[in-house]
Amino acid sequence: MARVLIVGCGCRGRTLAAALIADGHAVRGTTRDGTRTAAIEESGAEAVVADPDRLGTVMTALAGVSAICWLMGGADAAAVNGERLETLTERLVDTHVRGLVYEASGAAGPAVLGAGEEIVRRAADTWHMPVEVVGEDPADHGAWLASMRAAVGRIL
Repeated sequence: MARVLIVGCGCRGRTLAAALIADGHAVRGTTRDGTRTAAIEESGAEAVVADPDRLGTVMTALAGVSAICWLMGGADAAAVNGERLETLTERLVDTHVRGLVYEASGAAGPAVLGAGEEIVRRAADTWHMPVEVVGEDPADHGAWLASMRAAVGRIL
């Protein structure tokens, strides 16, 4: 079917990866920490060491990717849901990525995540890029997973 890049492939990301693989997609998941690649690979996804604070590392992971899931709702650095996200959306225009799913709920807080949501919605308007914003509380893991899976389906 399609290849999906999950940026921030921690516990929730690995569960999403397994679900997307079950749906027939190929998945690549990122981690900042090279010691965590085995856990990503156990989910069936291809593991890549990439840091959303260093977008060049994320850009190299885009080969063959149709959709990106930006799972930075729990990120402690506001920049990954702000200026880094905005730069990413601008750079995606020159790639074959068809859409972006943005996690708009989590520990990063409503102000940071609301600003990120505005960035992805602006990208959708400016570049006619399909985006989905998932506001499900990650604490309700079942509802979050269903919403993320459905959002990826709509993007693709």
